[in-house]
Amino acid sequence: MERPFSLLIKPAGADCNLNCIYCFYLEKGELYPDSKIHRMSDTVLEKLISSYLQTSQEVYAFGWQGGEPTLMGLPFFKKVVSLQNRYAQQGSAVSNGLQTNGTLLNDEMAAFFKEFNFLLGVSIDGPAEIHDIYRKNIDGESSHRRVLRGIRALRRQKTEFNVLTLVSRANVRRGKEVYHYLKEEGFFFHQYIPCVEYRNGTPLPWSLEGEDWGRFLLDIFSAWYPQDTRAISIRQFDAILQRLISGTSAICTIGDSCSQYFVVEHTGDVYPCDFFVDPDLKLGNVMHQTWQAFSRSPIYTNFAKRKRDLPETCNLCPFLEFCYGDCPKHRAPVSVLCEGWKLFYRETLPVFREIARTFLTASNP
Repeated sequence: MERPFSLLIKPAGADCNLNCIYCFYLEKGELYPDSKIHRMSDTVLEKLISSYLQTSQEVYAFGWQGGEPTLMGLPFFKKVVSLQNRYAQQGSAVSNGLQTNGTLLNDEMAAFFKEFNFLLGVSIDGPAEIHDIYRKNIDGESSHRRVLRGIRALRRQKTEFNVLTLVSRANVRRGKEVYHYLKEEGFFFHQYIPCVEYRNGTPLPWSLEGEDWGRFLLDIFSAWYPQDTRAISIRQFDAILQRLISGTSAICTIGDSCSQYFVVEHTGDVYPCDFFVDPDLKLGNVMHQTWQAFSRSPIYTNFAKRKRDLPETCNLCPFLEFCYGDCPKHRAPVSVLCEGWKLFYRETLPVFREIARTFLTASNP
């Protein structure tokens, strides 16, 4: 079997109906200056789906992201499903995930995603007074109310979704408040992502510092453990437990290689990671190269090795297996979040190890 990989697809490129101040991807529209509106053509869509479904995967995982992918409209996603049905090999498993700001969702769209088993991720940074600090629309107006309206449509149609919270200066010191807000809203699958953005070596005003990130995670952990361990799933915590139980990595920040997926831009251009959609890391285009060629590209293989190219201080760290130097985007050369990760793991790993032991004992009586 070929090395497994998934696809992270940007059908509308960096285009978005919001103008979130901290968004790192909006500027990627500058890579395609010939048009102000970026949309994936039917030709590119069919080629990427048909070619991916010809590879050998246990699960063919399509992730639709942006920008804002729902700008493509419902007919686009109907075409996605039609092409997947046409080209999928008999008995193969196909999954679709879609990350959205939620503001364009309606009942018709939610019902479609329910029918065809799309898993949605909806971005929400906490209650309105936190969320609306950075997540505004193009006119500078708040978006929180419209996000909740989209979520209500998902709930009416019983569409499966989780929530993604970007941790920035707006909410990093309000971890418990954010957690309890999400819990009280009935969101039981959480993902917390650190906002680390630099320009010319200087952190941007919304970017995190290491110790704050560690204390945020500790606040989330103390709100979650022990009362919510079976009620609320937190992706980072689940990944730590998976690492302890099986030795495998569910998320790339815990893994030792940056080679889990490919990014496909609206033109069919392929890159190794959405944090590194840069001209010098372009691997080719789905219209002209194969996935095998992308996997074997020297650019890709060298990029994948970045995770293991660690300073000596990382090699001596007792928490190396849970970090491997963190995301290369965060390194300078040590991750700017390093002290936060150490603080968090130092306090919580004994508890995670006990949870893992309890799970293994229950599984092997």
